[in-house]
Amino acid sequence: MIFPKLIKVRQKFMGPVVEDVEKKVFEQLMLLGIQERITPGMRIAITAGSRGIANIPLIIRSVVRALKKWGADPFIIPTMGSHGGATAEGQIDVLHSLGITEKFCEASIVSSMEVSQIGETPQGMPVYVDKNALEADAVLLVGRVKVHTDFKSPIGIESGLMKMAAIGMGKHKQALLIHTYGVHGIRDIMPEVARVVLKNVNILCGVAIVENAFEQTAIIEAIPTENIPYRERELLEVSASLMPKLPVDDLDVLIVDEIGKNYSGTGMDTNIIGRIRILGTEEPKGPRIKYVIASDLSEESHGNALGIGLADLTTTRLFNKIDFHIMNENVVTSTFLHRAMIPIVMESDKEALSAALRATWGVASNQARIIRIPNTLQLEYLYVSEVLLPEVMQLTHIELVDEPTEITFDGQGYFYKSVFAH
Repeated sequence: MIFPKLIKVRQKFMGPVVEDVEKKVFEQLMLLGIQERITPGMRIAITAGSRGIANIPLIIRSVVRALKKWGADPFIIPTMGSHGGATAEGQIDVLHSLGITEKFCEASIVSSMEVSQIGETPQGMPVYVDKNALEADAVLLVGRVKVHTDFKSPIGIESGLMKMAAIGMGKHKQALLIHTYGVHGIRDIMPEVARVVLKNVNILCGVAIVENAFEQTAIIEAIPTENIPYRERELLEVSASLMPKLPVDDLDVLIVDEIGKNYSGTGMDTNIIGRIRILGTEEPKGPRIKYVIASDLSEESHGNALGIGLADLTTTRLFNKIDFHIMNENVVTSTFLHRAMIPIVMESDKEALSAALRATWGVASNQARIIRIPNTLQLEYLYVSEVLLPEVMQLTHIELVDEPTEITFDGQGYFYKSVFAH
């Protein structure tokens, strides 16, 4: 098997950046007059999800410091549905892996899977909320607004504060109820559940985060509770405009060095790889990739390899890291079973790439259209095969970083990950 040479390139993205996170958080909360609504000793629950969000420990700490400055007694609650194995301890572990610790954030983490019903949707679905949130004097929602990896919403409510209020604060019980209805549940019922939460729980405000294509904090905005459903729609459009993507739409092979929950709720962002794999849901028109290789699983995923089913080939290294209890709890809750199906397991990256190239049908292995990325979140630096160079260099946002080099492997046949350092 003759492998093509790969060339390191850089994608130059544009977008705003928040330079002083703590200052921005203070300014935004003050703009809403939050300091005037706080009484001494007021217990305020701050939501913390399971996504890998840029600066999220710093953002939460900034919220904590602001609330303490104004006399409140803030604490952090894990708000992540069924993640962390759907246990209170597992969800604390997830927060710790994201850098959200009591020491750094200067607030206690109070974790429980217990919920209480607060109402129901117009269609009759019970609405549940974390008991610790209900026992607090108020809740402050913190979450990232981003295009969802499972669906496209006709009303512009996808992944954001509304989802945090519905599935995050509703814990495993609400997640099970909503996901029972598949895409209809998370696309159509989830916003209705969130509206019941916003109406019946004392939500102080929402703090929305939007990231740019470099995985940097682009926007931090405090939103009045009553405006969350409307402003989130506008921020979703901004987020979509800032999202990174692959430089070409047609590939023979995409190599993803790491999948994981810290990169996407689906392990690999479906918007990047052009695969959804949900029963009855139409697949995206692009990008069109013949074979996806998932090379490794991030440590931050704690064995949750959800999204492995989006790949065609994987490695024994990744397979041996899977915690099937944690992964299966997540995927069965979601009901999107294809996403945890195990693809062909090869001994190494070299064997996986050889198998993919063998199956490209009529394309010489050294002429294959290949892109290698560190993960689906960080797409500034990537490798393209030599045959793609003329095409990608016509793009104004691409610059050449290095000369074509041979593909090399370590003694076990795996790629060297350090090549993405810059």
